[in-house]
Amino acid sequence: MKQYQPENIRNVVLLSHSGAGKTSLSEAMLFNAGVINRLGKVDAGTTTSDYDQDEVKRKISISTSVLPYEWNGNKVNILDTPGYSDFAGEVEAAVRVCEGAVIVAAASSGIEVGTEQSWSYCENASLARIFFINKMDRENANFDKITGEIQAKFGPKCIPIQMPVGAHTDFKGVVSLITMKYYAGEKGEEADIPSEIKEQVVSLREKMVEAIAEADDDLMEKYLNGEELSEEELLSTLKKAIAEVKLFPILAGSALQNVSVTRLMNVINEYLPSPKDKKIDISEDSAIKDITIGTEGPLAALVFKTSADPYVGKLTYFKVFSGELESNSQVWNVNQNSLERIGQLFVIRGKSQEPIAKISAGDMGAVAKLSITATGDTLSMHEKQVKIVPASHPKALFSVAVLPKTKADVDKLGPSLTRLTEEDPTLMVHRDADTGETILSGLGETQVEVAAEKMMHKFSVGVELKTPKVPYKETITKGAKGEYKHKKQTGGHGQYGHVILELEPMPEGGENPFENKVVGGTIPKNYIPAVEKGVQEAIKEGVLAGYPIVNVRTLVVDGSFHPVDSSEICFKIAGAGAFKRAMADGNPILLEPIVNMKITIPGDHTGDIIGDLNTKRARVQGMNPEGDYNVVDAQVPMAEILRYAIDLKSMTQGRGSFSFEFDHYEEVPAHITQKIIAENEAEKQKLAEGKA
Repeated sequence: MKQYQPENIRNVVLLSHSGAGKTSLSEAMLFNAGVINRLGKVDAGTTTSDYDQDEVKRKISISTSVLPYEWNGNKVNILDTPGYSDFAGEVEAAVRVCEGAVIVAAASSGIEVGTEQSWSYCENASLARIFFINKMDRENANFDKITGEIQAKFGPKCIPIQMPVGAHTDFKGVVSLITMKYYAGEKGEEADIPSEIKEQVVSLREKMVEAIAEADDDLMEKYLNGEELSEEELLSTLKKAIAEVKLFPILAGSALQNVSVTRLMNVINEYLPSPKDKKIDISEDSAIKDITIGTEGPLAALVFKTSADPYVGKLTYFKVFSGELESNSQVWNVNQNSLERIGQLFVIRGKSQEPIAKISAGDMGAVAKLSITATGDTLSMHEKQVKIVPASHPKALFSVAVLPKTKADVDKLGPSLTRLTEEDPTLMVHRDADTGETILSGLGETQVEVAAEKMMHKFSVGVELKTPKVPYKETITKGAKGEYKHKKQTGGHGQYGHVILELEPMPEGGENPFENKVVGGTIPKNYIPAVEKGVQEAIKEGVLAGYPIVNVRTLVVDGSFHPVDSSEICFKIAGAGAFKRAMADGNPILLEPIVNMKITIPGDHTGDIIGDLNTKRARVQGMNPEGDYNVVDAQVPMAEILRYAIDLKSMTQGRGSFSFEFDHYEEVPAHITQKIIAENEAEKQKLAEGKA
């Protein structure tokens, strides 16, 4: 593939609700451009874009595919993104490196939550965008209805610049409202506009002309004076208005039948901005701040995606914003403050990799086996360091405990989880110190399930996913005393250690202090550290359900020793025993973590959400309206929201979002305490039987 200047490149992200047909659309584009010689099908798992075995199995896009093609003198990089909300991190990364977007909506389904989300991605990034109403060949396809929904939801600046001819089995092609020509069938052959729709076409064109005229003062004046606006004036004003994010054209077609896809490809070429038209978003701490997109400037390439390929190893996708990146060169990783060696560069198309000598400003490529570079890093030159703002990623809110299936999987678990998080920055891994579990967090259930499947087929690690344990704690509610005498007589030296402890409840947040109050040397000073060791071990496992103990002060008040039989180990055992007896006598209670939640929901779902929160022992603290949404603040026990990401998605059809952070520990109600103790006993029993 030859090198292109930035002005002849289009980087376009395909966005939509899951199932609207992005992948089929990208397949039709590649076919029309002569890149592939037959159209693959999503259902058959034969598309260029969805090549990963998880994508083929689930029939959904899971990661972003880069699909370049050449069209009428331009190079177009199509980024086909997942429509499923669990993979929003992939979408945000793709949006970050594109100058334009095509929002795909299905003519038969109307505006869905993913369409709204696509719009908000574009709004946040000030991205020029086009709507493509797909599936005009489907039953219930209604262009007027969906156009009305788009305008009601996103404003009157969304304007049809095409009108479909027919729908469902009668869908024949489109009329361009700019050229007033009818493009029929797959080949888009020019024909006369059918007489029965001429009136409607004229009416729609009038609305389009008015909307375009409103985007330019001089044109508006001409229009109001009743002057005819030329095709050239309409085209140049429309192009400028799209680039300035003032107008959003609506097109129609069928990706599956490949009808009117070439018209969309022409619109992308002619109307969407090139890399040259968009400023580079430079980080505040960048050494060089003022650069323009071009091959002459200092090198600045942003890594927007990393994939773990079982054959190639780590594959790093990047976009060059300035300068040129060459194969077999050295670059400076600004984020890691280190030199990185670049091997052979590739142009990526789905799973195929075509070697290339260099990638120039405005274009995208990939390189294998980088040692230190991660997603979000900028590759630059040591003497002219530029740092580009990376994509922001949504916060992981759904967590599972990851358990290795066999002993062989234990050692491989850590490294494979690390490689997964390199590939997907929205996945987070940590070890819970309280429960001892390895926790994998992501945006939703499907994402973590796919991650587990990837671990199996990419790294041969078998894992089980379980709901994480809640990090309960135990404490006492009153002062208590405990005594323990460890005494054993065997042949030779015996064993003797005798400890009396007092426990006092402490305010929340305190450590578990230990104090020596022994007088008169009833326990020699050299045995006190052993007593403390025993107490510290006992603190790890409470007397109610085996949870760690907090907020307890331990005082060693008395005891006795034997000049021959006493030893450190005896006093350690006695210290632990005395502590457990005192704990049992101190009215022990269970404590549970309480989190502060912020839930953002459409106004009409508020009643359902608050009703559901009440069943989760939540305390609603307040509610604030934000546009069409309400923000509910609540305090909820962590145990009640372990699967809240799934609950909220189903209650709001995916329109709700939430965040939470730990606030404090609180006493668990008595009836729930009994249930937790019973579950703990059952688990112990199960373990004991397993060992037997």
